[in-house]
Amino acid sequence: MAADLDTAARPLWTSDEVLAATRGRLAGDAFTAAGVSIDSRDLAPGDLFVALAGARDGHQFVPAAVARGAAASLTVRAVDGPAVIVADTLEGLRRMGEAARSRASRARRGAITGSVGKTSVTQAVRAGLDRAGAAHGSVKSYNNHIGVPLTLARMPATTERAIFEIGMNHEGEITPLSRMVRPHAVAITNVEAVHMENFSDGEVGVARAKAEILDGLEPGGLAILNADNRWFDALKAEARRRGAKVRAFGRAKGCDAQLIRFAPAPGGASVEARIDDTQVEFPVRQSAPHWGPMSLCALLMMRALNVDLETGLAALGDFEPLPGRGAERTLTGPRGRFTLIDESYNASPVSVAAALANLGARATAGRRIAALTDMLELGPDSALRHAELVKAVEAAHVELVFCAGALMKSLYEALPVTRRGAWAPVAQDLLAALTEAIGPGDAVMIKGSRDSHAAALVAGLVALETAQGPEVQATQARGGA
Repeated sequence: MAADLDTAARPLWTSDEVLAATRGRLAGDAFTAAGVSIDSRDLAPGDLFVALAGARDGHQFVPAAVARGAAASLTVRAVDGPAVIVADTLEGLRRMGEAARSRASRARRGAITGSVGKTSVTQAVRAGLDRAGAAHGSVKSYNNHIGVPLTLARMPATTERAIFEIGMNHEGEITPLSRMVRPHAVAITNVEAVHMENFSDGEVGVARAKAEILDGLEPGGLAILNADNRWFDALKAEARRRGAKVRAFGRAKGCDAQLIRFAPAPGGASVEARIDDTQVEFPVRQSAPHWGPMSLCALLMMRALNVDLETGLAALGDFEPLPGRGAERTLTGPRGRFTLIDESYNASPVSVAAALANLGARATAGRRIAALTDMLELGPDSALRHAELVKAVEAAHVELVFCAGALMKSLYEALPVTRRGAWAPVAQDLLAALTEAIGPGDAVMIKGSRDSHAAALVAGLVALETAQGPEVQATQARGGA
């Protein structure tokens, strides 16, 4: 992917810079690169292609990268076209990332982690940085041992502000990434019961792993923490132990960014808050209540990266929900128009309960329907945690629930018969029953972990509208049979 700032005056990388950063050797002609890519399918002409080892050896895709116009490749052996040859391409990418960080000497850097909401907050912050000047940041959910150095390696030297997302599945994964970024400010959106199967001490381990983001914080840096989260005091103490300043967001009194009111409104919600000594009210395009405190987290991070409050508020007002994270669309099914709420990107007990509460708070002409797939990595209590969602279903007055997966069967069996839609072993097998049940005016929320393929239900419902054709859709929109 090409660099996100204009590199017409200066390439993102020259071959000499790549050689100096990676300590590799040049095979072929000298080159300049406009970007860095690890995937030959989305490589832009002029990119440097990094041939990483994985399920398939990235060197197999060098010919495809060359055919798409790669400027050169980073490899462990000679290939077609110019290449910088190194002992380990992932280590070479890391060194490029560190070199890019060092040469962008003016850049204020922020990093965000958390059990829920980190991608949306990161992208909301990025929207504010873009309005304030030369900005850079994570794309998609590039938050792991490959995504973070790749994001750094793509950072132009002229960057003024940058934001990075950092994630983890196990203890010890965030520390090296935070030290690579060396942020001036960090934020932990929350700590919840996710990835539990990888932590013998449960949420204590998750909190400890999230606190690793403090390990790379620049001296005297800022930690932005969620005062409403039960781990706030522990994280605050850890931040101060490491010499960090602390800024808090949430509903609690005394927060630097205090949420006063979050009210649904057409096309999203209205947020009333107090930022330091300033009272503000602003619109957001997200309707889920958790976006109230998350918007304040984003504002505090923007302020830490020298974005003024007015610019930050304008950015939040225009920031659209991300695909799979609350994006909505109106579709036409066999029985009429309905609203699809796409929460399919990932799931945990806390985020599913929040999504159900948001569904229950909606005004709708039809019913509230939830389609849920397995929540993964919850440890030995997985079945119980799924069954316990029945409380959230009933509290939200969701009329019909469809479930897919062996774990979600526990919820299905716990539901009153009147709320049971259907259960299927896998998400794809649930589509027909779900489609048949959806009526005019219904609001349908789909949520589940990525690897339980909740997104397949979203894709199936979207494809259904396309398959019907405009004549059928027009008839149904008029209420015809």
